[in-house]
Amino acid sequence: MTALLRPAVYLLLFANLLLFAWAQGYLGKPADPDAQRIAQQLLPEQLRVVSHGESPRAMSRKNEADAAIEKRNGNGNGEICLSLTDLANADADQVERLLGEQFAAFKATRRSTAEVTGYWVYVPPLASKDEASRKAAELEQLGVQEFFVVTGGANQLAISLGTYRSEAAANTRLEALRAKGVKSARVGERKGKPVNTFEIRAPEADAEALRQALGTLLPKASPTACKVKNEPTP
Repeated sequence: MTALLRPAVYLLLFANLLLFAWAQGYLGKPADPDAQRIAQQLLPEQLRVVSHGESPRAMSRKNEADAAIEKRNGNGNGEICLSLTDLANADADQVERLLGEQFAAFKATRRSTAEVTGYWVYVPPLASKDEASRKAAELEQLGVQEFFVVTGGANQLAISLGTYRSEAAANTRLEALRAKGVKSARVGERKGKPVNTFEIRAPEADAEALRQALGTLLPKASPTACKVKNEPTP
């Protein structure tokens, strides 16, 4: 019995030795099974966060927009752009004279607009007072009682047949007049007083002198940085 157990004991000891050698890495395996995974990990101290919640493309577009604003408003690029808005014609004319006399090298763009305040039905300006009088008599014969001859302004000697807040109301009046036989009437826009906007590009070194001159000329006007036009997103 003892002779049979002795080989079994030797086999068990040999197996334990092999297991110990494998666990210690003597047979080509790492002693720690997690050692290889740890070696393959990135070093956290070398990681750099480039954005929080924004894609690289979004960050690039944002940087491009910031650069466009700086370029337009003159932040360090040697040129500024100032805007003056809501100027009456007389004030805008003064600004033009100031630029021509004191800042002729500056680049200035003037735009004039007039807001539509309503609509009117009218007969276009006639060639003379006599012709306007004949047209008025003709309207009376056709049964039109509400009208007057314009005596001044750009539409002098036109005949107004009514003013309206909406274009639809003016067209309704026009249809009624045509039903009576008035063929020359038409609908037109009524516009308020024109307002003017300036964009002035100047060397950044002369910006303060320009602001002071504008402030002296028009104390109530406040020049601001030009607005950047929105560009379509690719």
